[in-house]
Amino acid sequence: MFSAAEHAWMARALELARRGLYTADPNPRVGCVLVREGRIVGEGWHRRAGEAHAEVRALEAAGERARGASVYVTLEPCRHQGRTPPCTEALIGAGVSEVVAAMADPNPRMAGRGLDRLRTAGIAVRAGLMEAQARALNPGFVRRMETGRPLVRCKLAMSLDGRTALASGVSRWITGEAARRDVQFLRARSSAILVGIGTVLADDPSLTVRLTAKDLGLDPDLAVRAPLRVVADAHLRTPPAARMLGLPGVTLIAAAGVQGAPRAALEARGAEVVACGGNGDRVDLRRLLAELARREVNELLVEGGATLAGALLEAGLIDELVVYLAPHLLGDGARGLFHLPGIAAMAQRIDVEIVDVRAVGRDWRIAARPVPR
Repeated sequence: MFSAAEHAWMARALELARRGLYTADPNPRVGCVLVREGRIVGEGWHRRAGEAHAEVRALEAAGERARGASVYVTLEPCRHQGRTPPCTEALIGAGVSEVVAAMADPNPRMAGRGLDRLRTAGIAVRAGLMEAQARALNPGFVRRMETGRPLVRCKLAMSLDGRTALASGVSRWITGEAARRDVQFLRARSSAILVGIGTVLADDPSLTVRLTAKDLGLDPDLAVRAPLRVVADAHLRTPPAARMLGLPGVTLIAAAGVQGAPRAALEARGAEVVACGGNGDRVDLRRLLAELARREVNELLVEGGATLAGALLEAGLIDELVVYLAPHLLGDGARGLFHLPGIAAMAQRIDVEIVDVRAVGRDWRIAARPVPR
């Protein structure tokens, strides 16, 4: 169905799309290539929300050469008016002859409408070329569109004997400098970072991205984006003097419904408090994820401790695990990786599929996906 040359052109479009890995959020990462008479005549990629989409940038680069060209784009062109005009109309106006999309729009309300519009205008349309690669480039956007919640990626660091902190709670530093730097790239691609109140009280984290635009390979005019900071704090115990509240960006505190003076004190420091209560006096994690999806959070990085990680895992809400394994032992008294008190038999164990293992400095990074029960 698709030739070797077409695979090469779509691979180039995917390569362009990856340039938006750290900047396109909350929009998807999209790349586009225009080909005429067997040669690329225009390229484009989506840099950030509010700027021109990949198709428009490729058309601008091609100019008059776009007429009669074939378009290779990693995501179905949009038909709706959003932050920018619809790409379908730009393609029709430019007189392209064919559009090849790697994948349809995962939004069930939009899927296929852009391609249908192009067909109606007399443009040949094909889809499905390198679809798996295109979906892998936007796992959070796809997850949010298809399920109404973000992709949840849980980062953990442990010793060789599976411990995350000493009995006293001290955990700095289990992993080496290379692994800690690697985590910064996970933060940079994430829409939001979630921790529990226990982590806030124990570590007073900043939850910032400590990388420069140069580190991320960004254009000089692009600033490093600050992910939304999220704290699961049922009873609003976050100190108003917490470090993250004095930093640029937004801090969202998910409570179980506590009002009054604690809320006022936190809001006075710039925090936004949202009620996400469930049964009892705990934060309803499903409700919190739905709220984050409403705020256009695509990829959520969880950096909490064993309690939050265990609750998410037990609820089946973790999509990816990224575990950094350090070459030392902390002993029997140290704290474990997950708090999972409900497992009493081997039949209740939670299986994971390991998808990648690689060295990061002296440590090892293990990527895994929980296997649905």
